[in-house]
Amino acid sequence: MTSSTEGECIAVVPAAGTGTRMGGSTKKQFLRLGGKPILAHTLITLETCPEVNGVILVAPEEERAFCLEQIVQPFGLRKIMSVIAGGRERQDSVYAGLLAVPASAAIVVVHDGVRPFADASMFRRSIEAARRGVSAVVGIPVRDTIKSVGPEHKVRKTLEREMLWAVQTPQAFTCPLLRDAYDRAFREGFYGTDDASLVERIDLPVKVLMGSEANIKITSPGDLLLGEAILKEREENARRTGI
Repeated sequence: MTSSTEGECIAVVPAAGTGTRMGGSTKKQFLRLGGKPILAHTLITLETCPEVNGVILVAPEEERAFCLEQIVQPFGLRKIMSVIAGGRERQDSVYAGLLAVPASAAIVVVHDGVRPFADASMFRRSIEAARRGVSAVVGIPVRDTIKSVGPEHKVRKTLEREMLWAVQTPQAFTCPLLRDAYDRAFREGFYGTDDASLVERIDLPVKVLMGSEANIKITSPGDLLLGEAILKEREENARRTGI
């Protein structure tokens, strides 16, 4: 009998945000980074990732045609299965993407459209964990001292840094598990800050794998400048090594 984790892995890419922190009229996922839209960088990585069999792209309703005509087709993204309309919040968009994932899929990996620097290793390790039945997210240990702050900016408590991680995407799960977690969250009106939080709230374990400081989420003009620096460094490293 075939295990439920031996089927296809489908990526859901939420890219339906408005990008209000960026300012300007262009949504953040379509801003240029090294001459390409940020979203294109993200999707190209998934296109070249052998562990991912297909991609569901979730975009603003009014930008679906743009995504097809200006990103999917020009960059030859053959793994894109569909471009669907997102919702008001990120969680609404991921849920819409999950509903579009084929019922036969075994694994789903969720990755933010504005995280263009996740590398193949992050996807491979998280997907491999999910195939073993272990929900997995990538993240990095927190370096700064973190304090819980109350009203009037008064410190309540200094948290134990050794226990704190900044969580990123990709995040990978067995498909039935994530669907169940999302179904329950929407029935109960719960909104979490990431996909793993919906799994955690139904008392299922999630493992954190090492991510990268370069795996930034581009949400502000400062992030875009940092992204340009990361891209330049990667291109220079590629020239030096010939990779």
